[in-house]
Parts: sequence; C-alpha cells; structure tokens
Amino acid sequence: MASVLALLTIVAVLLVYSRHSSRQLVVHPVNAVLPADGREHAVLQVVRPDGGSLEAGAVTAEIIAGTDKNETEDAHVVQVHEKVEVRMRAPVTTAIRRLKVWWRKRAVVATVQFAPDYVDSFDDGLPDSLRLHTTEDRAAFRQRFWRLAEMQVELPDGEKSPEIQDCAALLRYAYREALKTHDTEWATSQHAGDVAFGSVQQWRYPETMLGTGLFRVRPGPFVKGDEGDGAFAQFADAHALMSWNTYKVGRSFRAAKPGDLIFYRQLERNSPYHSMVITGRDADWVVYHTGPIGQGKGELRRMTLKDLLQHPDARWRPVAENPNFLGVFRWNVLREGE
Repeated sequence: MASVLALLTIVAVLLVYSRHSSRQLVVHPVNAVLPADGREHAVLQVVRPDGGSLEAGAVTAEIIAGTDKNETEDAHVVQVHEKVEVRMRAPVTTAIRRLKVWWRKRAVVATVQFAPDYVDSFDDGLPDSLRLHTTEDRAAFRQRFWRLAEMQVELPDGEKSPEIQDCAALLRYAYREALKTHDTEWATSQHAGDVAFGSVQQWRYPETMLGTGLFRVRPGPFVKGDEGDGAFAQFADAHALMSWNTYKVGRSFRAAKPGDLIFYRQLERNSPYHSMVITGRDADWVVYHTGPIGQGKGELRRMTLKDLLQHPDARWRPVAENPNFLGVFRWNVLREGE
C-alpha cells in the first residue's frame, strides 16, 4: 500500500511539473551582444519547452529596465515562419535592456546587451548609428529643421535665439533643436508655441556616443575614438558644416527638398562661406542670416526662391552659371535611404 501511495505521489508531482513547465516559455537571446546602431533588431527568440506551436498574438513583451521610460524604445512580438521573435529598436549607445515576456499569465525576464557600433558606410565621418533609418524620422527631422529656421525669422527680436549671429549659427541652432525632445518645457523655452509636428524617435540630442559634440569639424571617415578626440564639436563654421556634415545633391533645385541647404563662396567677404535653408512645403522659400552688415549685427531674412533667382546681385543667384554658388546640400544624417 505504501509503495502504491509513493508511486501515486510521484505521478502527481510529475503531472504538476508537466503542467507548469508547459506554461513556461523558453527565451533565447538572438546574439550575446547586439550593435547599438539605432536599427530594429530581433533580440529574443521565444519557444515552448514542449515543442508545441506558439502564436505571436499570444505573447507580449515589455522593456522593464535599462531605459528612463524613453518613448523611442519599445518591444513587440512578431511571427517569423515557425518562430516567434521579440523585436526592438536598438539604442545608439552602450546599453543593457531587461525585457519581460508573457504567455498565459506567466512571465520570463531576459537581458539584452548592446555595444557601440562604429560603422560609417559612406565614409563621410558620421557613424551609421546616427543616420535616421526610417522614412518617418527623416520626415520629422526635415519638418522640425526648416520650421525652426522659419520660426526664428517670425519671432519678435526679444524672443529670437541670441546665439544666431550669422548663417552658420542659424544652421547649428535649427539642427540641434530639431534633434531634441520636444515637450512642453522645450516649446516654452524656444517660444515655439504648441508642439504641432513629430519628433525624431531613433535618438535625441545629446543622448549619443558623441554627447554634445554634434558637428564634425575635421575630414575623414568615422573611426573608433572619434567620439572623444575632438573630431566633433558643438561649434562648426559654414565651411565645416558644408564639408563634413552634409553632402552635395547637385547644382539644380529640381532635386531639392525642404530642409536642404544652399552654400556659396564669396571670396570678397570676411567670411567667404555662406549658407541658406530651403524652406516651405514646396521647397520654394529660403531663410538665412545676413551676417554682420557694416557696423551692424545683420538680420534674419526670408525670401522666395523666385526672388532669389532674380537677385539684383548676380553673385547670390543660385544658378549653374554663378561660380559663387556651390550647390544644394543635404545633411549626412539624412543620407541613408535618400
């Protein structure tokens, strides 16, 4: 009788264990370490220990640690053939993320590691991790950038950014602010009113391997160490912005988009390189700062492209026949996919 009871007890324990184990997912990291490149990656594979079928719709996932509730990161579950994967957008800095995966009210916690990524596919000095990978992010950056430039023209003098004293400063200001978190505090500080258009999701300034050093200030492709050895800085003049932070689209406006740039070289001026921002939904306006005029500080101006093409001083006409006109340029951060 005792042996029968012992056998029944063992069978009961095995049944309880079997029922429990069949409810417990097995979660495998896809790789020990993933690149912190700002792209979406499969980070976990999810399977049932009993080999049974598993549908992605029955599994949920959430990032529970390693981020300050950054709205740019979330986890989602997808079905890939017979496998179920948890995917998420990688950060752009060294990071560890903890994810919780649920199935049938049971959860498994897994850790995912991200390491710096130094790839520079275009050899233009910017790491690929900081190029905007999605159409939505590129559109959000463009909209923010050119609207911020226009906003500075429209604001009363007492509300304009005091840092904008020349054309390069306008570019630096609009570029930096376009890549920040655009919350109510930001809108108030920049006199931007209601935040009416989207923000870049991939990364936010200055939360990258470059920190506050946003602009490349010397030539060469990006290599490990550039992030901390002076290759990038908060300040860059018009020549540096053109040469190492943008690429040339051409000398025709047919391919120009809102948020692109115009550069000139006027040798008779104290600061020979000059820039303008192409604005308007149809890329038919420009915004620029004149730089100092005589003893004055100069001013911000807005002009239609049509009027610029007929400028009374031929040196400022953006036409192929004008040797002072260097062309239409686009930020390197937009280079992927455009």
